[in-house]
Amino acid sequence: MDAAPVLSPPTQLSAPPATVAPPASDQDDQGVVSLRADVPEALLGSMRRFIDAHPNWDQYRLFQAALAGFLVQNGVQSRAVTRCYVANMFQR
Repeated sequence: MDAAPVLSPPTQLSAPPATVAPPASDQDDQGVVSLRADVPEALLGSMRRFIDAHPNWDQYRLFQAALAGFLVQNGVQSRAVTRCYVANMFQR
C-alpha cells in the first residue's frame, strides 16, 4: 500500500495594498461578517490589476459583487443577495 502524498500548506499571500478603502458604511447595518481566505496567486494578481485599472472598485466591493453574482447565478433566490449584487455592479 502506497503512502498518501504529503501536501504542503497553502501559500500565505499578502493582502491587497493598505490604501484600499474599508467597506461602505451603509452595509454596516446589514450584518457584515469579516472573512479570511487563502487565494491563489493568479486570482490575487488579477484582482489587484483590476482594482488598479478601476479606481472606483476596491477589494471589498469586488469580493461582494463576485460572491453575490455567483449565488444569484446558481439559483439563490434572496432579495438581499440580489440587492447586494446590483448595488455593487452599478455603484460608481
